[in-house]
Amino acid sequence: MGRWRMEIPAGPEGVYRLAQLDDHMDLPRSAFAWQPPLRLELRARVSADGMPGTWGFGLWNDPFSANIGVSGMARKLPLLPNTAWFFYAGEPNYLALRDDHPAQGFLAAVFKAPKIPSLALAPGVITLPLLALRPAARLLRRAARLLVRDDAAIVPGSAADWRTYRIDWRAESVRFAVNGQEIFVTPHSPRGPLGFVVWLDNQYAAFPPSGRLRFGTSANPEAAWLDVEAVELSRLES
Repeated sequence: MGRWRMEIPAGPEGVYRLAQLDDHMDLPRSAFAWQPPLRLELRARVSADGMPGTWGFGLWNDPFSANIGVSGMARKLPLLPNTAWFFYAGEPNYLALRDDHPAQGFLAAVFKAPKIPSLALAPGVITLPLLALRPAARLLRRAARLLVRDDAAIVPGSAADWRTYRIDWRAESVRFAVNGQEIFVTPHSPRGPLGFVVWLDNQYAAFPPSGRLRFGTSANPEAAWLDVEAVELSRLES
């Protein structure tokens, strides 16, 4: 494949800015293309280390989309997350349920969750007001670990340099490598099918151990971009 640049302009907080490339936007999740054993490899660089917001590339089940099927779009409701990706989370993001691995910075990260239908999750909406109460929010965060397994490690070095990133996704593990050097292995393998995504935005979401839930958008004083090239998805030998 060729080269793409995801770019968002400079701007204030309070306005969401997103640039995204994916292969699944108009598809129902059941039609997402990718299952293990699979290798994703690409080259990437970002305009600067330490930017506001989030950016990354990898595989996910697009868990937070909500569409009732209008304008030809596939009908989707929120689900529990299944992901395997290189994910950057700038402050004040805190995107982890466990407390023993990093939740900010440039991460190799996974989420693994059961495939519970969206409608079966609907009764959980009645617990959302409890998130405003920190003791209750801490309990809910711990309870969420029973359903969602997450794991992550810091990616060393500067993401502003061109580097080759690789994800080997198997049913029993996910292995991450940078420039051919393996940096992280986890037994928490997401459930497919998943879609391919590359994105850059200025939003944040934080659910830290303190229970103080926060989300919103950050100012980015300068335009930001993410370049990707040589994207290859190939089947691994079983």
